[in-house]
Amino acid sequence: MERTIDCMGMACPLPVINAKKAIEAFAEDGLLHVKVDNDTAVQNLTRLGEHNGFTVTSAQDGPGAYTVTMQVRAGAAASVPAEAVSCAAPARGGKVVVLSADTMGSGDERLGKKLMKAFVFALTSQDEVPDKVICYNTGAYLTTRDPDTVKDLRRLAEAGATVMTCGTCLDFYGLKEELQVGIVSNMYDIVEAQMNASLVIRP
Repeated sequence: MERTIDCMGMACPLPVINAKKAIEAFAEDGLLHVKVDNDTAVQNLTRLGEHNGFTVTSAQDGPGAYTVTMQVRAGAAASVPAEAVSCAAPARGGKVVVLSADTMGSGDERLGKKLMKAFVFALTSQDEVPDKVICYNTGAYLTTRDPDTVKDLRRLAEAGATVMTCGTCLDFYGLKEELQVGIVSNMYDIVEAQMNASLVIRP
């Protein structure tokens, strides 16, 4: 027996609920294919199948299209584990640090610059390296003219962080030829990095 159910466009937890009903309707052993449009549904369906002792595989059919396949046993009264109805979308990226200025906080500019230097240095002493460090507006000075922050940002880059500086900002401040660490980025990449981050840190 082989059956396909289309759960494209369905909000969580409907794909899991519909899959449970389909499993319980199997009159003989067979394959259940569930079509969904997001990774959260793939993970929840996988949990459902594995919780009930089924072999589960998944494949991406195209952008925003997935098929989860379960080897179903006939007569199974499928139980749904709590974690299989988790409707929170998983964080896709790591931690992102956003440096939107070459100062930290508001008030005295000299103090603000001193605090920012200390913040960037402190990043290098953490056990976990951020996935990305994004510099824009006057934060562009941190990857160009400030030798202390350039040195520390290089250490982060060497440890695996992607250091990104806004290209429009570099142009505006006449710094494009002075970039010393990381890559020139654009607003699309800056937005995408923050949208996909598990945590965005803004000092």
